[in-house]
Amino acid sequence: MNSKNNTVNTAVIARPTAVDRREPGPSFSVASPHLPSISVRIRSELQQDRSAYGLFIALAILSIWGLSLGFLLTRNLAHFSPLWLLIAIPWQTFLYTGLFITAHDAMHGAVYPQNPRLNHGIGTLAVLLYGLFSYRDLLAKHSLHHRYPASEMDPDFHDGQHCNLLAWYFNFMKNYWSWSRLLGLILLFHSVHFLFQIPDANLTLFWVIPSLLSSVQLFLFGTFLTHREPGTGYRNAHRAESSGMPVWLSFLTCYHFGYHREHHEYPYLAWWQLPTVYQPDSPQPP
Repeated sequence: MNSKNNTVNTAVIARPTAVDRREPGPSFSVASPHLPSISVRIRSELQQDRSAYGLFIALAILSIWGLSLGFLLTRNLAHFSPLWLLIAIPWQTFLYTGLFITAHDAMHGAVYPQNPRLNHGIGTLAVLLYGLFSYRDLLAKHSLHHRYPASEMDPDFHDGQHCNLLAWYFNFMKNYWSWSRLLGLILLFHSVHFLFQIPDANLTLFWVIPSLLSSVQLFLFGTFLTHREPGTGYRNAHRAESSGMPVWLSFLTCYHFGYHREHHEYPYLAWWQLPTVYQPDSPQPP
């Protein structure tokens, strides 16, 4: 973790108890008084905290990912056509993205707010399965993203000069790169291959490639399209825009991560709650 992350308190994932537009602070909370109709709906959404919807959805994503990966790794590829691969790889990529979105919700306390230990435990498991990431490190960097969006202090932002898609993506990946993590992934790959006799081709097609494609999916729909500066300049304090996609396409592209301005305004809402607060024609906050 670089030096700028050391200033971040990992308690940032706690649900907000106070609101202050002038200084969002480490709680990820920013007021939105400009949308009173949404405020009413937000209060209704927050009442769902008594339920276990978020926990059920998170466990479902983890389970489906695990069952799907286990199934695909044990298939004899000689029995399947290229068309089958063209379906299986995007499917597994979508599930990998779901792992990261689940961890992201956990960072905001949205998986199971009634039990923070369980909430963060699920987040920790999700990023380990996703790519042996450190949940604590990702949490610290994500808090910087919310406190200083689209700025030099934002680890997800470009370097200030190279803002095209490819250059920004490689800068984005560099900020999360770790040689020790890469070594761990290589050891895990070969351990699974030798211990369980899983063919290298299966591991590459359904484990390595989907995880890499997932990083592209998350970057494209959750960072590049949502935080690039419009031609007329940023229009709100979050420096974030929403995709404007219909709900079904928003889900398929990145689990509603494209409703990004709404996420920054109401970070305590889970991904599956974002369509309820998305308003395509809503006025932009100052």
